[in-house]
Amino acid sequence: MLTKKEPEKSLIFGFKRRKGRAKSGEITVRHKGGGNKKLYRAVDFKQNKMDIPAKIVSLEYDPNRSAFIALAVYKDGDKRYILAGKGMKVGDAVITSENADMTEGNRLPVHKIPVGFFVYNIELQPGKGGQIARTAGSYAKVMAHESGRTQLAMPSSETRIVSSQCLATIGTVSNAEHNLVSFGKAGASRWRGIRPTVRGSAMNPVDHPHGGGEGRQSIGLPYPKTPWGKHALGKKTRKRKNPTSKFIVKRRSKK
Repeated sequence: MLTKKEPEKSLIFGFKRRKGRAKSGEITVRHKGGGNKKLYRAVDFKQNKMDIPAKIVSLEYDPNRSAFIALAVYKDGDKRYILAGKGMKVGDAVITSENADMTEGNRLPVHKIPVGFFVYNIELQPGKGGQIARTAGSYAKVMAHESGRTQLAMPSSETRIVSSQCLATIGTVSNAEHNLVSFGKAGASRWRGIRPTVRGSAMNPVDHPHGGGEGRQSIGLPYPKTPWGKHALGKKTRKRKNPTSKFIVKRRSKK
């Protein structure tokens, strides 16, 4: 149950949304624009206050992300927002420590977490802050520890190696039912800044490679294209010589 309270004033600030546009004003991501105004909640993805216990005083909705957030008050009085884990409730105690108990919400270096445990908000580089498994209901699974490195099974089914000194939080991210929410009407998408998507085959030839023709018909091309003539489906976008490829043990399965 979420706490009925205003967000912590010291941890919120306004920001200008670019709505899919570059600094030049050119649209780089289509179908974005409008939407209700919202304040940004400064979430602490690092959680690097070592060996200082914190108490969860509230669970809150964050309009900027799919997961819920929790307000943690540390023993020294510092207040920070953190990602709320599944089952986290007001009054729980959490800590970031190499000797922390194996309970949900505690944060440890991954080499201290036994094989088979679920973790979230995982660092890719020590001290950089959590970058993996931060969306609602997501988690990674600790698969193995070997010579200063840890293998993790990612939410995408990819198996990846990270440094054993990287921090991760035990458990899974809250609000796993996020993908079951039905907006109910087109206006609810507009509130969220999502603009309508028009099929390319409904456009004119000047506007899209799929456009034109009398009546309904196929696209008449060997493969689907973007409005700019690039491959729309099945095209690999990862760099062939990406330096982080050496950390991928198993590629994600094709669906």
